[in-house]
Amino acid sequence: MTTSKDDELTGFQERAPYEESIDLRTDFVMVYGLDDSTPERIDRWRAAGYRVHLMTGISWGTYQDYLDGRWDGGDHWADAQTAGDGSPILHGKSADIPYMVPTFAFTEYLLEKLRPIIALGVEGIHLEEPEFWARAGYSESFKREWQAYFNEPWQPPHSTPEAHFRSGQLKQHLLSRSLDRVTSVLRDEALQQGRQVRFYVPTHSLLNYTQWQIISPESRLRTLPSIDGAIAQVWTGTSRTPNVYAGKVAERTFETAYLEYGIAQDLTRGTDRRMWFLHDPIEDHPDRTWEDYLANYQRTLVASLLHPGVARYEVAPWPHRIFNRPYLREGTSERSLIPADTATSYLIAMNSLRDLDQPDVQWAHEGPRIGVALSDTAMFQRWAPGGESGHYDGLQDALALEGRNQLHFSDFYGLALPPLYEGQRVCPVQLENLIDTPDALDDVDVLVLSYEFQKPLAPGIHYALAGWVSRGGNLLYVGDDADPYHEIRSWWTGRYETCADHLAEALGVDRKRDDIQPVGAGRVQFVAARPADFTESPDRAAELVAAIRSLSEAGGHGWQSTNWLSVRRGPYLIGAVLEEAGGSQVVEGNYVDLLDPRLPLVRRRELGPGELAWLRDLSYDDAVLLASAGRVVDWQQDDAGLRFSCEAPRGVQVTTALRLPSEPARVDGATETQYEDGVLWLHHAGDPAGTHVELTF
Repeated sequence: MTTSKDDELTGFQERAPYEESIDLRTDFVMVYGLDDSTPERIDRWRAAGYRVHLMTGISWGTYQDYLDGRWDGGDHWADAQTAGDGSPILHGKSADIPYMVPTFAFTEYLLEKLRPIIALGVEGIHLEEPEFWARAGYSESFKREWQAYFNEPWQPPHSTPEAHFRSGQLKQHLLSRSLDRVTSVLRDEALQQGRQVRFYVPTHSLLNYTQWQIISPESRLRTLPSIDGAIAQVWTGTSRTPNVYAGKVAERTFETAYLEYGIAQDLTRGTDRRMWFLHDPIEDHPDRTWEDYLANYQRTLVASLLHPGVARYEVAPWPHRIFNRPYLREGTSERSLIPADTATSYLIAMNSLRDLDQPDVQWAHEGPRIGVALSDTAMFQRWAPGGESGHYDGLQDALALEGRNQLHFSDFYGLALPPLYEGQRVCPVQLENLIDTPDALDDVDVLVLSYEFQKPLAPGIHYALAGWVSRGGNLLYVGDDADPYHEIRSWWTGRYETCADHLAEALGVDRKRDDIQPVGAGRVQFVAARPADFTESPDRAAELVAAIRSLSEAGGHGWQSTNWLSVRRGPYLIGAVLEEAGGSQVVEGNYVDLLDPRLPLVRRRELGPGELAWLRDLSYDDAVLLASAGRVVDWQQDDAGLRFSCEAPRGVQVTTALRLPSEPARVDGATETQYEDGVLWLHHAGDPAGTHVELTF
């Protein structure tokens, strides 16, 4: 836990100037936004000991000088993303910050805005949230780009399924083109100045963007040579979006976050690029309670820790709004600043996250690894003729939203939630990665695929699938061919009735059969059903589970139904009792509870439905430092005693747990201590400059 900052394991983003109350003592900080104060803010955070990055929006921002013509003398409101009624699509509650169409002119404007940042010596530039709304596509600049890209006249994106699909393809192309030029040019100019600057893209998950009806580059980021990695922007606001399971519409924050983090890994999996998982102790919605924020934060936190392939984290966006802004408490109408225990709990998690790069990974249940294929093209199919799409960005009442059935994205969740609630390791798989990543399915035993809400962009995907199945993979295809997007112009039209027919041909099987068919060392089964049907009732969910289980067992993979999704990462036990699976789970051993601000010892705990665990196992090793709400530095230990400094934001209460064979004779630097069963707890006020602690044995 006394790690170097060079690895950039943890960081946060902040627009506010430096304050001791928001000095989280992570490895790096992403100074947010481009304005006259940016150089000063960068210098101040660097003086506080941080590696400094810069973050700014690439699809929206304070770009009024571009829009009103001050930049080049020409009005550019035609570059605002525009809805079907002719109105610009604005960011949040702003009146003059539209989402932008990334034209060549806007891209050159961004380059000019970003160039001065290179000279400020930042180590990374984060271009966040490249986004194009599915309901957009009616501006004059977009119509012009359509003509250039497709070499045919523009079509209203909501006139036919084909027009909507093509609109999505173009939106993704424009965003990718802009990112590629900005990052490539700036990297070259930085090298000319003798500087190394890395470029990252903080982005929502493909699952969330599809659910919220937004187009983004997603898998295309892997093909852009100047992109060094990404931040998976998964948080309470995205993951509490309702979905349907067993006929019940509900928020399923933990389960949705687990699936979101799962697909986000594929942005960098199999590459040397970096991935950080985001957590947000608050969310954009300002009227929740502190209790609600903490409970849902812990749900997303634990969901992320169940993906041991990632060990870097953005611990918070906007710590100023966490530690310096009042919110409601349960049962009151009064707003108050963060409760002391809540602040301590957040900081214990943030500091413990630096220790998650653990090579020893053990799952509680070694059942089949189930992949659910998800393609970028799902973002292009979020409209149906005669359907109401609605608009949702995490701030509306989703349960009362017009068009909420579309928001539920039941075609995906109908395939993913039933096996997940059986306690199986379910992980979405980026379909496009099969084209150029030979090991894309190496960690998958059973793949569930449907083309009723997405399409394969190239026939090569099917040849890759056929190779994987023939080597021992198990493929379950679900689809009834009712999707109107089967009729769009694409590589399969004219030769095959649907793209699924080409899949069957590539596999060398009869698609009309509904039994399990062998293919080399593997097998495939076709189920003629609409994926969303498996959300309708417990019986329909059980039908899908039976099909996946049968295919899995035919492939020699055991199946154990459980309500406990859990993994050990080195000394850390992480787990969740799946709420709708029912029952409880008993954990026994010798642990410290990292989700409790007191860091209490746990010998036995019975967890009920929906309850979570992040426990530090004392029997795993003999490490002295177990956990702390501060960053422990300058560690010195000898026979006479122990000395260290503990850094934390000013105004918080710090708790540190140390393993010691006996109670020390003297403790300096702590305001309160407690010793029990080989563990010493220290308490003191936070100080970003560090509180010196000395123990005399």
